[in-house]
Amino acid sequence: MYLHRNYEVVVNEVRQKFSIFRLRQALISIRKNCQRCKNRDVLPQPPEMADLPAARLSAYTRPFAHVGVDYFGPIEVAVGRRVEKRWGVLLTCLTIRAVHIEIAHSLTTSSCIMALRNFTARRGTPISFYSDRGTNFIGAKRALQDIYQTIDYNQLMREFVTPTTAWQFNPPASPHMGGSWERLIQSVKRNLAEVLRMRKPTDEELRNALTEIEGVLNTRPLTHVPIEDEAEAALTPNHFLLGSSDGSKPLTLLNTDVSTIRRGHPTSQWLANLFWKRWIKDYLPDITRRTKWHEKAKPLQVGDIVVIVDHEHPRNCWPKGRVIGVVTSGGQTRRATVQTVHGIYERPTVKLAVLDVRRELE
Repeated sequence: MYLHRNYEVVVNEVRQKFSIFRLRQALISIRKNCQRCKNRDVLPQPPEMADLPAARLSAYTRPFAHVGVDYFGPIEVAVGRRVEKRWGVLLTCLTIRAVHIEIAHSLTTSSCIMALRNFTARRGTPISFYSDRGTNFIGAKRALQDIYQTIDYNQLMREFVTPTTAWQFNPPASPHMGGSWERLIQSVKRNLAEVLRMRKPTDEELRNALTEIEGVLNTRPLTHVPIEDEAEAALTPNHFLLGSSDGSKPLTLLNTDVSTIRRGHPTSQWLANLFWKRWIKDYLPDITRRTKWHEKAKPLQVGDIVVIVDHEHPRNCWPKGRVIGVVTSGGQTRRATVQTVHGIYERPTVKLAVLDVRRELE
């Protein structure tokens, strides 16, 4: 009648009709061994937070050597009397957190390739690309999910993956693995909403707004902002791109003396190394600090029966399946491949809840 719910109600009703020794303990034992209750109450056990990828820790590399890619939008623009949609392509340097924004006119593969080629023409060819893939590639809005069907990933690989450039996709439904660019997209959207307000911009106005927002984000402090006048200014992405937070430099006359020229290159290298030393001293300790998921969890194994957490559906509609493959690092399972009656899914461990049914299957 009560379906093993409402603890005190069950205890109160039973004790009026029966005298049962240690009634509460008996009820706990029944619920603990009920398979339906296990399935209903099971929760994912997040593994211990992994170490940051090497791309986030690559000191003394050029800006945009390791790049995270994501889309945002759509953004409506006025083209004559028509209203058309545009998408923003955000590219962020995973090491110094600098931002570059391109505009894509559609969600086709060719439009994506042109945006990325525009980026490489101005920022250089990266060593590695990182991006989401699947239902959360680019964002949560339903319109953006179309890119999963429209973009030809094999064509992207042929275009950009070379012996010197790699592309790594995060599994679907794992926004925490792309937090580096997800957080920046939120900042871009907020600034864009303030700039555009209620009117629809033209293509030219949209490009100008996104370029201005790019400049603002590259001026944001990466380290603690000191209040004391004698303290050094906070480190920003523009220090690595432009040499100062706002790009301003004192005007000096060019000295063509041979000894000055010979000393100039080592001096510029020394100044660049100063920024990297501050990056290692002040910024690196902050990003390597674990803020959650401190405890180790029992690793998922091939053959485990799991429930795939999907917050877009009611809990009793979450799909169940069997783990057929796992990816581990640091002794913890980070992602798994799950076979269900509806197909094969790849999901992060934080979206998989293990069911205690192995004993019954054996």
